[in-house]
Amino acid sequence: MTGVVAAVSYLLAGPIGAVSALLGGGISTLASLAMALLAFRESVMADGHRALGAFYGGEAVKLAIVIVSFVVVLKTMKVAPLPMLAAYMATFIVHWIVLARMVRARN
Repeated sequence: MTGVVAAVSYLLAGPIGAVSALLGGGISTLASLAMALLAFRESVMADGHRALGAFYGGEAVKLAIVIVSFVVVLKTMKVAPLPMLAAYMATFIVHWIVLARMVRARN
C-alpha cells in the first residue's frame, strides 16, 4: 500500500511527495511491527492477564513511536505532509482490513 501511495504521490507531487509517502507508510509499519513484537511475545501468551497487559503496553509503545517519528520527520526533513499522512492512513486502514478478514475467516 505504501508503494502505491508513493507512486501516486510521485506523479502528483514529485520526488518529495514520494519520499514523504514512503516515510508515512514506514512510520505506520514500524509502529505496528513494534506493537506486534511486544504484544504477541511467546512469554506472555500463556496467561490471559499478562497477554492483555502486553497488548496495552504494545499499543502504548506504538503510539509513542508514531508521535516521535512524525515529530522527528517533520522537524528534520523537508516533506509534503499530505502524501505522508495519506500513506500513513492507507497503511493503517489496510492493517485493520486484513485483521478483520482474518477474524472473519476463522469464524
